[in-house]
Amino acid sequence: MNQRPTAAQALPLQGTRILDLTQVMFGPIATQVLGDFGAEIIKIEKPKGGDLSRGYDHFAKEDGGESAYFMAMNRNKRSLAIDLTKPQGLAIAKQIALQSDVLVHNFRPNVVERLGLDYETLAKENPRLIHASGSGFGDSGPLAHKGGQDLLAQALSGIAFRNTDPSGQPQLFPTALGDYSAGMILAQGILLALFQRERTGVGQKVKVNLLDTLLAMQQQEVTQLLMRNQETNWLKQNPMWIFPTVDGHVVLVAAYRPNPISDLCHALAIDDITLQPSFANLAEQMKRRDDLYAYLSKGFAKYTTQECLKRLDDADLLCAPVLSLGEATRHPQVVHNKTMINLDHLHHKTFETVGNVLRLSNVEDIAKRSPPMLGEHTDEILESLGYGADKREELRAAGIL
Repeated sequence: MNQRPTAAQALPLQGTRILDLTQVMFGPIATQVLGDFGAEIIKIEKPKGGDLSRGYDHFAKEDGGESAYFMAMNRNKRSLAIDLTKPQGLAIAKQIALQSDVLVHNFRPNVVERLGLDYETLAKENPRLIHASGSGFGDSGPLAHKGGQDLLAQALSGIAFRNTDPSGQPQLFPTALGDYSAGMILAQGILLALFQRERTGVGQKVKVNLLDTLLAMQQQEVTQLLMRNQETNWLKQNPMWIFPTVDGHVVLVAAYRPNPISDLCHALAIDDITLQPSFANLAEQMKRRDDLYAYLSKGFAKYTTQECLKRLDDADLLCAPVLSLGEATRHPQVVHNKTMINLDHLHHKTFETVGNVLRLSNVEDIAKRSPPMLGEHTDEILESLGYGADKREELRAAGIL
């Protein structure tokens, strides 16, 4: 059974209602972290298909199960499937918004205005409402009309340009850096607005976009460029590499000490290359980084991964094994941290996912309500809003539910 917080373990956001109009990742990952700590999340989805992330898991289509991508980002939520393009469906959404503490959406600009779910309209009746939005590039300006997406933001923010392959070709990161980071900042903004409302009694708008977020992730690099017109590439400016071993790979960060390459040579029991004038200091080493890498690689190639780690750890050199994603989830430190959690589900019985990585000393555990089936809580939510069985059947017949 899913664990529930006890009375003695009241979660920080218990009693906070959030109307979630988001889909895919940016918005859902933000509302999930709030639901983890007790917020009531009412997720509105389209009756046909629901959140887009329910449909783009082709593995789920093959086995007839639920989308792993949806399951990863939508625990601790209740699903209400209504058609917002119809007046009666929109009226239900507005009714919930007027009874909520927070509304979160990631529509394109002007959509919430057309629906009448914008902050200015809703705040007239619910001045305590916090109205949070996520966008690709901002809700005004030359790119405001453009559909936002993580990979586009990687390209526009300079991240892809700075992440080149050996031939100089820009590369995209295969993990949604912007979506996750922007989602966490959006959650942060919502919490700040809730905190300020405790003082003022008034809500406000909270806005975050992917492009700004990915630029903010590069604060050191941006500042160096604008101050001195100098490019920063940590991997090319420092001895930081992945080396093959007898049975795997090890990453090395040879930095933060007077002569790390000398220390490394001694750890690997190879001749100290820094005694040669052409490798005597960092500047000379980075001029000949390919030759240095080739020399050090021969040292790593003599040992297994565990032998390398032991030698480098004994010398207090920063190192780690290069693990597959599956290996990472089973690493003893991850197991000790209790990073992975199990949730019950109607279709999948029990499935494993990543829990919330935030730890609070006065919170024993997060809420663990399984991700909802599409429309699973429609009747439950509508009944709480005063819609009796006859009215709900009428709405179903009209295609609104």
